[in-house]
Amino acid sequence: MAPALVLVLALLVGVCLGLLGGGGSVLTVPLLVYAAGMDAKEAIATSLFVVGVTSAVGVVGHARGGRVRWRTGALFGAAGMAGAYAGGLVGGRVPDAVLLAAFAVMMIATAAAMLRGRRAAGPDPAHRQLPVGRVLLDGAVVGLVTGLVGAGGGFLVVPALALLGGLPMPVAVGTSLLVIAVKSAAGFAGYLSSVPVDWTTALAVTASAVAGSLAGARLAGRVPADVLSRLFAWSVLAMGALVLLQQAPAGVRLPALAVVASLGAGAGVCYGFVARCPLRRAVHGT
Repeated sequence: MAPALVLVLALLVGVCLGLLGGGGSVLTVPLLVYAAGMDAKEAIATSLFVVGVTSAVGVVGHARGGRVRWRTGALFGAAGMAGAYAGGLVGGRVPDAVLLAAFAVMMIATAAAMLRGRRAAGPDPAHRQLPVGRVLLDGAVVGLVTGLVGAGGGFLVVPALALLGGLPMPVAVGTSLLVIAVKSAAGFAGYLSSVPVDWTTALAVTASAVAGSLAGARLAGRVPADVLSRLFAWSVLAMGALVLLQQAPAGVRLPALAVVASLGAGAGVCYGFVARCPLRRAVHGT
């Protein structure tokens, strides 16, 4: 049985997934590695199961609020399944350190794109249908990364739908859960061929995450879209930096952490309190 701390953290992961439509594996992989003591491959495989089931349950709440684009989600998910399965097969044979480092770099790059903001959507973006070719291509690419690094895909699907597709953030969040569910299933199937799973821990963590996702889905419909977008981006950026630091040589981790913390604090003060802060121009383009 998973320790109580792991279950509490899994509950918070579920809230994040239900609220932001992503970040589940961004948080679940480090949680299983550092709190549950799994190796990277087992943690990635387990996270795909946990996040897939949790996302499937979370779709229900968003669908009731009209925040799921079924056609877009189905096409994106179908294309992503092939990529996720291939990524899972390859990921099971890649060294742990390489997987985690690639995972962290992808998180940081995605967070930066989210902070830049999405393109202005056309009229009535809530009912906008994306081109089939674009949806299939984006889905396949995101699916490959999903299976390879163990991310359910929300931290890539949400930006793809919001930045490239111009969908409102709440709709991108709800639709991403549908995509995550099907792609996580495919990626998990790929890992099962080469990685064992502790089912007792996996099921316990999943149950806790599902409970959190139901609460997160209720909150999602009440939080402004721009707040959701920034919250998503900053949370992914912070977790990406922490995972990347964990892969640094032991002798430089603490100095690097101090530098990152100082830069983060300085950036926060500049962005929040300095009217002409360069970060504002970098993020908003003004």
